[in-house]
Amino acid sequence: MDETKAALTESLIIWLQTFNTTAPCSTVAELTTGAAISQALHQIDPAWFSDGWLTRIKADVEDNWRLKMNNLKKILQMMVDYYNEVGCYFPLPDVALAAENLDAVELGRLLQLVLGCAVKCERKQEYIQIIMTLEESVQHVVMTAIQEVSTVHPNTNKCLLLAHTQTHTLLAENDVLTDRANQLDTFDDPSTPSGRKHSQLQQQLEALQEENFRLEAAKDDYRIHCEELEKQLIEVQHRNDELTSLAEESRALKDELDVLRNCSDRVVMLEASVETYKRKLENLGDLKRQMKLLEENNMTYMHNTVSLEEELRKANAARAQLETYKRQVQELHRKLSEETRRADNLAYEMKKLEEKHETVIKEKERIIMERESLREVNEELRCTQAQQHQLSQAGILPSGSPSHDNLAAELIPIEYREKFIRLQHENKMLRVQQEEYEREKITALQEQLEEAHKTRSELDTENRLSRERITELQQQVEDLQKALQSQAAKPDDVSVPGPLAPIQRKYPTELLLLALKLDELMAALKKKDDDMRAMEERYKMYLEKARNVIRALDPKLNPATAEIQALRNQLADRDKQIVNLEVNLPFKSFSQARLREYEEKLIVTAWYNKVKMKSWQII
Repeated sequence: MDETKAALTESLIIWLQTFNTTAPCSTVAELTTGAAISQALHQIDPAWFSDGWLTRIKADVEDNWRLKMNNLKKILQMMVDYYNEVGCYFPLPDVALAAENLDAVELGRLLQLVLGCAVKCERKQEYIQIIMTLEESVQHVVMTAIQEVSTVHPNTNKCLLLAHTQTHTLLAENDVLTDRANQLDTFDDPSTPSGRKHSQLQQQLEALQEENFRLEAAKDDYRIHCEELEKQLIEVQHRNDELTSLAEESRALKDELDVLRNCSDRVVMLEASVETYKRKLENLGDLKRQMKLLEENNMTYMHNTVSLEEELRKANAARAQLETYKRQVQELHRKLSEETRRADNLAYEMKKLEEKHETVIKEKERIIMERESLREVNEELRCTQAQQHQLSQAGILPSGSPSHDNLAAELIPIEYREKFIRLQHENKMLRVQQEEYEREKITALQEQLEEAHKTRSELDTENRLSRERITELQQQVEDLQKALQSQAAKPDDVSVPGPLAPIQRKYPTELLLLALKLDELMAALKKKDDDMRAMEERYKMYLEKARNVIRALDPKLNPATAEIQALRNQLADRDKQIVNLEVNLPFKSFSQARLREYEEKLIVTAWYNKVKMKSWQII
C-alpha cells in the first residue's frame, strides 16, 4: 500500500512539473512550501484562485515547517471551497504532517486534490491532453487518481445531514430578510421612528448631493486650472529645449572662437615669417652677386673635382687593400689581447709559485732551527745521562735510585706536582687549538688573497687593453677634429677642396660610430673603476683581518709567523699597486672634457651646413 502511494506521489509530481511554475517542484521538500502548488492552481482556474489569493502564499519559508503548514492550509481551504462549489467530496490530507515530517502520502493526497481541480475546471480538456502526453506508467497512475477524486463519497447520510443543515441556514436567512423588508416598508411613515430617521437621512442625502455638486464644480475648476498648468508646462519645456539648443550653439561658437584664436596666433607667426622673407628678398641682390662669384668658383671647383675624382678612383682601388689590412690588424689585436691575457695569467701563476717557494724556504729554515734546538736539547740530555752514569759508577748515586728529574719531582709537594701536570696538559691542548685555529684562518685568508690576485690580474689586463683602445680612438678623434677645424676655417667655400671631400661626406656616420664606441669604452672603464674600488675595499678588509689575527698571535707560540709576515708583505704590495692604478686613472675626466668639446664642434658644423643649404634653396 505504501509503495502504491509513493508511486502515486511521484507520478503526480511529474504531472505537476508540466505547469512550468517559477517555483521548484521536483522533490517533496520543495512542494511542501506550497509555492509551486499555488502557482499551478492559479493556472488551472485564475478566477477562483485569484492573484490576491496567490499573494497570500509566502514564498520565502525556508525550513520553517509552521510557515509551510500555514501555506498548505490556505491551499487546502481554497480547494475545499472549490470542491463544495462543484459538489464533490474527497478525504482531506493532513497538511501539518506533510509540512513537518515531509510525508509523501499526505502530500500525494494534496496533489490529488490539485489534479481534481484541473480535471473539473473549464480548461479540463487541455489538461487531459497534457496528461495523455506523459509516460504510460505515469499516465496510468494519474488516471487512477482522477477516478478516485471523481467518485462520489459513499456516505449518503453525511450528505443528507449537510443538505439539511444548509436548508435550516437558508430558512434563517429568509426570516432575517423578511424582517428587513418590513422595516423598509415603515420608512415612508413619518410618525414612526424609522420614518423620521428616513426623512433625516433624505435631508442629509440632499445636503451631501449639494456638497457633491459643489465639489464637482470645484473639480471642474481645478481640472481647467490643471490643463492651463499643463499648457504652461509644455511651453516651459519648449522654452527649455530652445535654451538647450542655444547653449549647445554657444558651446559650438566658443569652440570655434578658440579655433579662430589659434588661427589668429598662427597668422601672427606667419606674418612675422613673411616679414622675414621680405627682408631676405631685399638681400637677394647681394646674393645674386655672390652667386656670380660662386659660379666662377664653381668652375674652378669643377676642374678640381675632375682631378679629385681621378684621385678617388685610385683611393677606391687602395681602399680594398686597406680594408684587408684593417681586418688583419683587428685579428692581430685580438690575438695580442689573448696572448696578453695568457701572459698575465702565466705571470700570476709564476708569482704565486714564487710565493709558495718562498714560503717553503722559510718553513725549511724554521725546521732547520727546530732541528738545531733539538740537537742542543739532545746534547744536554746526553751530558746529563753521562753525569748520572759517572755518579752511579762513583757510588754517590745508587743504581736503583731515581734520576735527577725524578728526584726534583719528589721534592715538590704532591698538590703542586698534580697542578703542574694539569697545567702542562691544558697548556698543550690550548697550544694545539690555537695552532689549528690560526692555520684555518691563514688558509682562508690565503684563498681570499689568491682570488683577489686573480681578479686583480684580469682587471689590470682589461684596463690596459681598454686604455690602448681609448688612446687609438682619441687619436682618430683628434684627426677628425683637425679636419673639422680646417673646414670651419673656410666658411665662404661651398665645398672643401682637396682630399678632405670624401672624408666630409663620410664624416657624420664614422663620427657617430666612433662616438658610440667611445661611450661604450667609457662605460666599461667606469665599470672597471667601480670594480677596482670594490677590490680596494676588499683588500682593506682583508688587511684589517690579517692585522687583527697578527695582533692576537703570540710570536713565541706561533709556528706560522713567517707565513703571516709574507701575507703582510703581499698586502702592502697590493696597496701600492692600487695607489699606482688610482694615479694612472685621471685621464678619464680629460677624455670626458674632450668628448664634450667634440660634441659642441659637431653641433656648430651641422648648424653651418644647414644654413648653407637653406641659402642655396632660397637662391
